[in-house]
Amino acid sequence: MERVAIFPGSFDPFTIGHESIVKRALPMFDQIVVMVGYNSNKRSFFPVEKRVKWIRQVFKNEPKVSVESHEGLTVDFCKKMNAQYILRGLRTSADFEYERAIAQINKKMHPQIESVFLLTMPEHTPVTSTIVRDIILHGGDASLFLPSALNMDEFTTEGLSEE
Repeated sequence: MERVAIFPGSFDPFTIGHESIVKRALPMFDQIVVMVGYNSNKRSFFPVEKRVKWIRQVFKNEPKVSVESHEGLTVDFCKKMNAQYILRGLRTSADFEYERAIAQINKKMHPQIESVFLLTMPEHTPVTSTIVRDIILHGGDASLFLPSALNMDEFTTEGLSEE
C-alpha cells in the first residue's frame, strides 16, 4: 500500500519552515499532499489560489509532492485522498499541546489515520506565517523566511484576500 501523507495548513504564506518539513518527510512517504485549508479562525492574507500556486512552484521538480485546497475536516480530505498519515511540524511546546489535541480527536474520528510530527529545525523555530505576513504588510524584506523558489515581487499587499 502506498504511504500517503497529508500536510495540512493555511500556509498564509508558506514559509521555509513548512518547506523544510515537507523535504525532510519525503523519504518517509510515497506521496505528500500539501493541503491548503481554509481556517475558519483566521482571516486570510493571500487568496487560496495564490498560496496553492506558490507551493506548487516550490515543489515543481518533486513528483512526490502535490498541492490541493480543501474546505472542511482534514480527516475527510485524508479519506478522499486515501491517505493514512497527517504530517505536522512542531516549533514549540505550545504547538505540541495544540497538535496533540487535534491528533487525538482525529484518531478517535478515524482510527486508521496516524499523525506524524516532525520537529522544526532550530533555525526555523521563530519563523511563523503570522510574523512573515507582518513583515510583508509593513513593506519589509521577507525573503529570508520564504522558499527561495518563490518570486518575492509577488508578495505585496496589493490584491490581498477578502476571505
